[in-house]
Amino acid sequence: MDFIEILKAIFIGIVEGITEWLPISSTGHMILVDEFIKLNISEEFKEFFLVVIQLGAILAVVVLYFKKLFPFELKKIDGKKKLVSIKDTWILWAKVLVACVPAGIIGLLFDDLLDKYLYNPITVALMLILYGILFIIVEKRNKGKESKINTLKDITFKTALIIGVFQVLALIPGTSRSGATILGAILIGTSREIAAEFTFFLAIPVMVGASLYKLLKFIVKGVLMTSTEFGILVFGTITAFIVSMVAIKFLMKYIKKNDFTAFGWYRIVLGVLVLLFFFI
Repeated sequence: MDFIEILKAIFIGIVEGITEWLPISSTGHMILVDEFIKLNISEEFKEFFLVVIQLGAILAVVVLYFKKLFPFELKKIDGKKKLVSIKDTWILWAKVLVACVPAGIIGLLFDDLLDKYLYNPITVALMLILYGILFIIVEKRNKGKESKINTLKDITFKTALIIGVFQVLALIPGTSRSGATILGAILIGTSREIAAEFTFFLAIPVMVGASLYKLLKFIVKGVLMTSTEFGILVFGTITAFIVSMVAIKFLMKYIKKNDFTAFGWYRIVLGVLVLLFFFI
């Protein structure tokens, strides 16, 4: 197992853990990191790794929000402890699945085309700038306005579907899945905290589905994973999980007192620097 390659994987895991939840595009950052830190792996494994590493980040959501996500609870009935179904949690999961439908359909239909034509630094840079500007505009437009959706129960199936449509935009690298869904949710009157939480939950089926799809494609191609590649996958995923725990807690604390304008400016500056680097 190559020690240098493992260090690279840990660094990529750190980038993934931070950027998956902040509205600054994890996929975009991963593509940019790959331009400067080249992993000594096959192209097939790289495509697989850059998606599956996100499972570590998703596990952090499951751990942190387990009580809100687990649809059963232990209750004492007739002197015995029994698992009882929680109706509201099942409804929440149904809304999450409804929101996944648009991106799921478009992603399956155009996955190869997106990989071939849009997974490049220039696309990432342009999307970073575009959505950075949109974040600033939306925050200025919404300043002082009271949100209409302030709890997860307030999210209707129609609202969930609209948020899901915004998630389709995130299929373009550099957009940011969390950025697109949070932006969309805020535009239709959702509070920042609830928009962020619903986005976290929405990531679970989306990323699990995307990872399984990439795994299936990887297996069908008949590519064998080397011991170094396996080590890269394990260390990268574990690192993404640990860093995600910190990043999620930071974001939820941050948005209680601040808006997303700072993230908008970060996106613009990074996008401009990337364009300058690749053109100059």
